[in-house]
Amino acid sequence: MMILPMDCGPQPLDALMTRLNISNHDLVAASTDQLTHKMVAKGRKGRRLTSNAQYKILAALTAARPDETLALKDLFTY
Repeated sequence: MMILPMDCGPQPLDALMTRLNISNHDLVAASTDQLTHKMVAKGRKGRRLTSNAQYKILAALTAARPDETLALKDLFTY
């Protein structure tokens, strides 16, 4: 059984949110799911998130910036 590291380093999500000038709070406010500040912070720092949490972040980004076409591969490297 292979154990994956929990910390994967800064993710593209962090650079994207910085470029778009979106804060963690902005993303949580744009979410229609139960996205928390903790999920967003962990995702930006590179902690592994469940696929469910990743999709919540993607949905919130799509709601906050409908003009951006994004996929999970654009946000996370793991």
